[in-house]
Amino acid sequence: MLKESFILLDRMGPASELKIWKSGVANWDAFRETKRVAGIAVLRKGFYDRQLDKAEAALRAEEVEHFASVLPPSQQWRLWEQFKDQAVFLDIETSGYYGDVTVVGLYDGLDTKTMVRGITFDKEVLKKELAQYKLLVTFNGRSFDVPVLKRYFSEVIPDIPHIDLRHVCAKIGLTGGLKVIEERLGITRPTSIAGLSGADAVFLWQQWKATGDHQYLEKLVQYNEEDIVNLKPLAEYAIPELWKQVRMPKA
Repeated sequence: MLKESFILLDRMGPASELKIWKSGVANWDAFRETKRVAGIAVLRKGFYDRQLDKAEAALRAEEVEHFASVLPPSQQWRLWEQFKDQAVFLDIETSGYYGDVTVVGLYDGLDTKTMVRGITFDKEVLKKELAQYKLLVTFNGRSFDVPVLKRYFSEVIPDIPHIDLRHVCAKIGLTGGLKVIEERLGITRPTSIAGLSGADAVFLWQQWKATGDHQYLEKLVQYNEEDIVNLKPLAEYAIPELWKQVRMPKA
């Protein structure tokens, strides 16, 4: 997926990328081996060759920061296949007020880690934890989770590529909230938290703070865990579907 992508080249848009594919140039190697690519001037072709050399070197060295800088945010989903085993799925809960973070959930594809405000949440620990990963995956995280964490806990989020699955899903016709999309794809949740929404998460936090009854906190943590765990099967479905759509668009 990544090594077939030309969208990372300077001033390269989707239409130009599609023309390259249609000309029979399928990947970085083929591009560099081809002396002339239709629609690309000789000097620019040499410039693009050098850009692809840099991308190849960055990929070998797993320098994801390079791709965070050359791939538009809307195209960073193309890194999924290369870095999915080094991805972290993230979701936060708040008390209902913007920035008032109550729970931060992280999932590496195998295990979940939950940080609760006033109990296990620590800015430096979160920063150290996130620094281990090469790819950040969220649902609506570009609009909410990441801006909130950056604003109130500066320098916590590393400068790595970010896949927001809300936008990936929208491009393949899966619109609405996470729970709506999960239902459409047959991704289920335990009956104990099925049907709960973000508003319910706020209520659970308020009840926990008001009563000290751990059942409210446990349910909130479970709700957050499902939010992050379910992002993995969503990514595994939506990203390949979007790639098919981009690679072989319908006439």
